[in-house]
Amino acid sequence: MVVEDSPVQRAHAVALCRQLGIELIYEACDGAEALLQLGMLQLKPDLMLIDLHMPVMDGVELITHMHERGWKIPMLVVSSQQQSILNAVQELSSTLGLPMLGLLAKPMQREQLESVLQHYSQCKQRNALPSSSRPPIAVTSADLCHAIDTDQLQVHYQPKVDIPTGLVRGMEVLARWTHPELGRIPPDQFVALAEKENLIFDLSMQVLRKTIDQAAQWQHTGFYPRLAINLSPLLLDSPYIVTAICDMVTSRGIHPSQVVLEITESAGIEHLGRVIAVLTRLRLQGFGLSLDDYGTGFSSMQQLARLPFTELKIDRSFVHGAHLRSNLCVILDSALDMAKRLELTSVAEGIETLEDWRLLQQCGCNVGQGYLIGRPMPAEDIPGWLRSHRMRLPELRAPQAGSENKVEALVRA
Repeated sequence: MVVEDSPVQRAHAVALCRQLGIELIYEACDGAEALLQLGMLQLKPDLMLIDLHMPVMDGVELITHMHERGWKIPMLVVSSQQQSILNAVQELSSTLGLPMLGLLAKPMQREQLESVLQHYSQCKQRNALPSSSRPPIAVTSADLCHAIDTDQLQVHYQPKVDIPTGLVRGMEVLARWTHPELGRIPPDQFVALAEKENLIFDLSMQVLRKTIDQAAQWQHTGFYPRLAINLSPLLLDSPYIVTAICDMVTSRGIHPSQVVLEITESAGIEHLGRVIAVLTRLRLQGFGLSLDDYGTGFSSMQQLARLPFTELKIDRSFVHGAHLRSNLCVILDSALDMAKRLELTSVAEGIETLEDWRLLQQCGCNVGQGYLIGRPMPAEDIPGWLRSHRMRLPELRAPQAGSENKVEALVRA
């Protein structure tokens, strides 16, 4: 369905769709007409091309109405509005859980539409449309308790590499759970369940034990990656957590400096005094402390001032696509400059393109992770990934000095 108030632009979009082999195309001159058609159609469109500035009902109002009616139809916004408005619309679709395929400027070009449709087709084949929300799996606390007792939890590792050189700096530890009947349970679902049902300590200790055992095996082969493990804020209120972590790490001959404990920036802290005491004791033992998901909450500055962090981890929402958005580039550059002034190691997550990688190199970021480098993988896949990663080092290393400073160019834009 093409939703566009300009007859010329609408005809142009329809013609491009037909050139690309799309036969059945609905047309609407504004959001109200689009809603009327969608309400009558038994079979909803596979894709909607939506303009933003339209009379009667604009594109933003149309998107919110679609959300209210539960219509999760993949969208492509085609508009001549300024980039900040387009960025806000993309953020809106993500917040509402609606699949947004892209943002295209007018006049739309055939090559642009063809690229989006090819990506859409690939996503459909993988059943992985962007921003699509799926209902939670009906898993219970008894299921999770049984999984912990029977050692069902697995640990995957996502590589973290030095951004200037591409050399491996460490691994982020990620818990995975495949239920024997329900299949893979999303981590955010089972971690939230563990926190709610007072299972988070047992879950965390099992993940930590598996991680330390693996680190000991790697150490015997001469491989010493620094391992980053997320620490639930609920554990920071436990009087036993420091002793439990220290005993588990040192019992396998792993030095605490090889372990970074990640604390989510957006997590609420109820008993601040206990939290400061726990984290300071862990730092005294030699553990690294990372402020995770920096930029997604409201207490960033306070936490950086109060707690002895060694690392600042910048959320993927400020990294992915930053090379295309000057406002993200400014925020990213500011965060990295602050990390440098505070003598913190800066880590960027969510790096998916070489363009974002180059931007981070120019900004002076220390460490990066993301699908461009490597997806989370079981420990047995790490040796193969290391071999293939060595072949990519020339491509990843920073180009010679004298190239255009893209950061300054984006800020000027």
